[in-house]
Amino acid sequence: MKYAFIHSKRNRHNLIRLCRLMRVSRSGYYRWLNDPLGKRGRQDQKLRPKILRVFTESKRIYGSPRVTAKLQQVGIGVGENRVARLMREMGLRSIIQRKFKATTNSNHNRPVSKNILKRRFNPLKPNQVWAGDITYVPTKEGWLYLAVVMDLYSRKIIGWAMSAWIKTGLVQQAFEPALKQRSPQSGLIFHSDRGVQYASDRFQKLLKKNGIMGSMSRKGNCWDNAVVESFFNSLKQEWLHHREFNSRVDARNSIFEYIEGFYNRHRLHSTLGFKSPEEYEMLTAS
Repeated sequence: MKYAFIHSKRNRHNLIRLCRLMRVSRSGYYRWLNDPLGKRGRQDQKLRPKILRVFTESKRIYGSPRVTAKLQQVGIGVGENRVARLMREMGLRSIIQRKFKATTNSNHNRPVSKNILKRRFNPLKPNQVWAGDITYVPTKEGWLYLAVVMDLYSRKIIGWAMSAWIKTGLVQQAFEPALKQRSPQSGLIFHSDRGVQYASDRFQKLLKKNGIMGSMSRKGNCWDNAVVESFFNSLKQEWLHHREFNSRVDARNSIFEYIEGFYNRHRLHSTLGFKSPEEYEMLTAS
């Protein structure tokens, strides 16, 4: 900054010459001397602890877009560029590091459903389209498999189950609590990949019994179930990547904390207008 440079050289050089060199006025220098931070600097000082609080409450997950949205929600008028600059100055950086890929086994001879969904990921009401998938989490005891059911309307995880084995019972255990909690009407679409667990007779009978239409991604096309894949990426990037689990129980507890303690209730989604899944459902309830 020009005034700071002048101030650092004032004892060794003539003030008038320094001001001429830097093309500023002496009156401007004296105003800066009485208020070196300036109005914007004082505002930045007040913003820093607020940014730090939001960042800390997000468990160091939020980058500048979500920090900005959270500040705006509580009435603090600030732009993303300013928040990004202050976060850089404060050394605040999201812990998200790299993407993960979910696992599936589609090498089977069972019948598969057509892709009814066709990437229409934004239904108009709750309980119109659900989607599910399976992923894995490493522990020192071995793999822990996680199956989830998501309502695409709000991105809320409405059912989940975890097991040391990746069997048909896992996806059914995730699906049944969602049925009990939501009581969907006949005509609901459930979308998944072509994994043998979802194509099994046992799971398909569960769908038919409840009047649910099955939909499956095209072979080898993860984008057909992109929203659930995105949830798994968020879970692993934001929560699991920097943790090590001694046991499957430790991993279970941590995943439960993420889904119920953070994701459903507090995590802001840009596709939901920077609202959490539960907040979005409450605000749009008719």
